[in-house]
Amino acid sequence: MISLITFVLFTALVAFLTWFITRGKVTNTEDGFFLAGRSLPGVVIAGSLLLTNLSTEQLVGLNGGAFKEGLSVMAWEVIAGMSLVVLALFFLPRYLKSGIATIPQFLEERYDSNVRSLTTGIFIIAYMLILLPFVLFSGASALTHMLDLQVKLGLSEAGTIWAVVAFIAVVGSAYAVFGGLRAVAVSDTFNGLGLLVGGFLITYYSFAYAAGENASFFTTISNIKKDNPDAFMSLGRTGEDVHWPTLFTGVLLLNFFYWCTNQQIIQRTFGAKNLAEGQKGVLLAAFFKILAPIILVLPGIVALYIANRDSEFNAMLLNASGQRDDSKVYGSLVRLVLPAPLTGFFAAVVVGSILSTFNSVLNSSATLFSLGVYKKSIRPDATMEQVVQSGRWCSGLVAVFAAVGAPLIFMGIDGIFGYFQKLNGVYFIPLLAVILVGMLNRWVNGRTAFITILVGLSVMIWGTFFGESFIQDVFGSGYHFMGAVFIALVILQLVLGKFMKREVAYLQKDAKKVDLTPWAPAPYVGVGLVTTVVVLYAVLAIL
Repeated sequence: MISLITFVLFTALVAFLTWFITRGKVTNTEDGFFLAGRSLPGVVIAGSLLLTNLSTEQLVGLNGGAFKEGLSVMAWEVIAGMSLVVLALFFLPRYLKSGIATIPQFLEERYDSNVRSLTTGIFIIAYMLILLPFVLFSGASALTHMLDLQVKLGLSEAGTIWAVVAFIAVVGSAYAVFGGLRAVAVSDTFNGLGLLVGGFLITYYSFAYAAGENASFFTTISNIKKDNPDAFMSLGRTGEDVHWPTLFTGVLLLNFFYWCTNQQIIQRTFGAKNLAEGQKGVLLAAFFKILAPIILVLPGIVALYIANRDSEFNAMLLNASGQRDDSKVYGSLVRLVLPAPLTGFFAAVVVGSILSTFNSVLNSSATLFSLGVYKKSIRPDATMEQVVQSGRWCSGLVAVFAAVGAPLIFMGIDGIFGYFQKLNGVYFIPLLAVILVGMLNRWVNGRTAFITILVGLSVMIWGTFFGESFIQDVFGSGYHFMGAVFIALVILQLVLGKFMKREVAYLQKDAKKVDLTPWAPAPYVGVGLVTTVVVLYAVLAIL
């Protein structure tokens, strides 16, 4: 009962504060609804970036990955810090100069309307069939085991997952459909504070539980290393999903796309009041991403140590086949180690993190559809109110499809975080190739990009769903395959560009939407963050 009360109180508090801060703000204009009026300060951008990313896809997925493979999965977080530096110093100035609201808008400016239409469709379909279903499923799994909902609701495991997915979809849609990006960003900030506090508490209580009454922190670390020598190998081992060579191929490329060119993530940077505030927010987020393994990886490592010694906890992790299910690790660990009065608070924080990603992706989907399809092709003469309304309808439909697909796509999948990243690679790799070529080459035209994207999608779909044995034999890892495809696509587009050129070289124009004066310390902060990542890997590799 105490956990339920704290859950309701914290959830209601965030909703009230979000309404209070955003009341009276204009959301019936394109910039107001989609970009928060281009008024976001750095701290709000940082909080929204972190919470959009730090959802149950990370809490459940990465801790589950750490349970299976140890510290090596920290690559998804630590290297993200380097990617955010690239966003702040290279990509963001170009995006804000163009005054865009979506990545496909930038691609239309650089290439043509056909490339914009193609990429808009790819983003919306990918969000609807990959990202949102994974967020909903991982969130439902975490809450089910955290609050023991299967017992409390008297439903089967599948029935409980469906019920929680439906709840999250309804509440998340309300934020995105009626509040726009401002409500999303403000609620993210509050939930971000809760997630950081709660995440550190889980790490602390996990170590305390593993240590027992007498062991110190360092003794516990030593015991974990004896129990599992692979636990703290930051560079991983050959055969693991993430090991050191993959850091320079697929893992690096997926990170770059996700943090530099993924509409769902970087849309909040488009809402920056100026370039300086945008860079401050992005670099602040980079700092916290480097620290993120403390809450996103370490609990999973400790959970394996506990499971090897606690038969009751181990039983909580088993699926119907008697095998350990990594999607159950985090929720079960929270229920085991966290004191009852704090369980409701953390469950509310987890719901907030789920809603953060869910409603942010819905807002991005609405932006893509309204500005890239509805206003561009369906009703070019639409009023601003009609454009915003079309976005709300799009959000609702995407939410319904995602909620239905979540259990169907991910239930029963072993190693769901790795599987999720493989699915992302299907469209990440082709789009990253044409975006980078478009920025670095002034002459290739829209036909080269269109052809490159279609070829890339075809190859990645084949490799992901049909060519697994071939990839293992030839490349040894799906991430190396992604790297090879990326290089091939860049070469393909450049070769095509020899025959398909723009009539006039591309020259980016300043839309004069925001002040483009950079934050003076940004390059130095960026170098410091990249150096920190390199040193961190070097130190962990020799320990």
